[in-house]
Amino acid sequence: MTSILWLRRDLRRRDLPALVAAHEAAGDGRVLPVFVIDPALTGSAGASRLACLTDALAALTEPYDGAVVLRRGHPQNVIAALVREVRAAGVQVTGVHISAETSPYGRRRDRLVEAHLPDGVPLVATGSPYAVTPGRVLNQAGSPYRVFTPFARAWRDHGWRRPAAEPAGLRWFRGPGSEPMPEVVGAPAPALPPVGERAALDRWAAFLDDGVERYDRLRDRADLAGTSAMSAHLKYGTIHPRTMLAALAAHPAGRTSGAAVYATELCWREFYADVLWHNPASAWADLRTDLRTMAYDDPAGPAAEAFDAWAQGRTGFPFVDAGMRQLLAEGWVHNRVRMVVASFLVKDLHVWWPHGARYFLRHLRDGDVAANSHGWQWVAGTGADASPYSRVFNPVVQGERFDPQGDYVRRFVPELAHLPGATVHRPWTVAGGHDHGYPTPIVDHGVEREEALRRYAAARG
Repeated sequence: MTSILWLRRDLRRRDLPALVAAHEAAGDGRVLPVFVIDPALTGSAGASRLACLTDALAALTEPYDGAVVLRRGHPQNVIAALVREVRAAGVQVTGVHISAETSPYGRRRDRLVEAHLPDGVPLVATGSPYAVTPGRVLNQAGSPYRVFTPFARAWRDHGWRRPAAEPAGLRWFRGPGSEPMPEVVGAPAPALPPVGERAALDRWAAFLDDGVERYDRLRDRADLAGTSAMSAHLKYGTIHPRTMLAALAAHPAGRTSGAAVYATELCWREFYADVLWHNPASAWADLRTDLRTMAYDDPAGPAAEAFDAWAQGRTGFPFVDAGMRQLLAEGWVHNRVRMVVASFLVKDLHVWWPHGARYFLRHLRDGDVAANSHGWQWVAGTGADASPYSRVFNPVVQGERFDPQGDYVRRFVPELAHLPGATVHRPWTVAGGHDHGYPTPIVDHGVEREEALRRYAAARG
């Protein structure tokens, strides 16, 4: 007998309940691991995402003893064809095992795959990419939470299982042909940190030993390496958040305030996934209805030039431009900077947040629909537990606060490298500040803040 293990957002071997279930279902048989290169996902991915995916898949070779089969095509056709292929070899297929998917696309895809499977072959979901699977944390009335703080309390009270033990005596089914790794197309991918299970575990261990204690103090500083850099590993499932939470609790630093804040950040990821589970349309539309009449400018029309300046990091606001250039250079943006650039697009340029969220999702190497879209809605004031719409980030003040010596800006905006210290955040006030081609501000922040509040008042009636 053979069980098929269909890998998706779980590109690892440790702490993988679906692998345990596949092994147990196979009995004395074998497990056939497969990854489907889905054009619906790779077609919308930028070079950084494709490069990270390729890296994570290549890293599976050693732990899976070269047994992972790559197939390209629509999953409902690929998985059904693979089942028939194994059956044609005279081998019984006990089932197709997966980690439960919770995103809107993933849920639709899995229903379609299940409908196409040959009779007698079930699609079996075990575990998920989250410590607590979305949909399980409910209030006393049995309803989902719409505010983070009570969700976080209930999430901690609910708790999570211990990391799954690796199954003993694993044997792999070999024989089906495999296709080449996905190609990185378009613009050349930047040099990126390694993505794979070994890289994830090493990075997490390093952060626990030298980083988590200071996390609460340094995480907002764009100029310092104060974050864990684990977001891409969580995106591709090269480590499970349950593994991280267990290691955090067992580590001496796990009792520090930095560790408590870090666990809360993991909870935000789970909260956004839970919100999306209960409200699938909120992936690309306002969760809250009270601002759906807000007037926005069209980035394909009157706001096209401004949107392009934002996307290319040419707005004339150094902290914003550094963030957008970091996105293009590294496929990643510091979280504090993400909020500032999102606020600038929505409230200074008056562009509806999904336009920015889609641009981010294409270029981010850690792009996750739930976290990305609801993070944007937090800034836009239209989501769960959102920031008040009246909170408009001042891009200059934010830069001076979270990049106090200007090192972050100078790293990504070389036209301002000649300016010392914090003067880099106000080049228009310094003689020669624009001598190297840096643009002047495309808008007056004070004026646009008032315009954003005017539109908000009109939308609220």
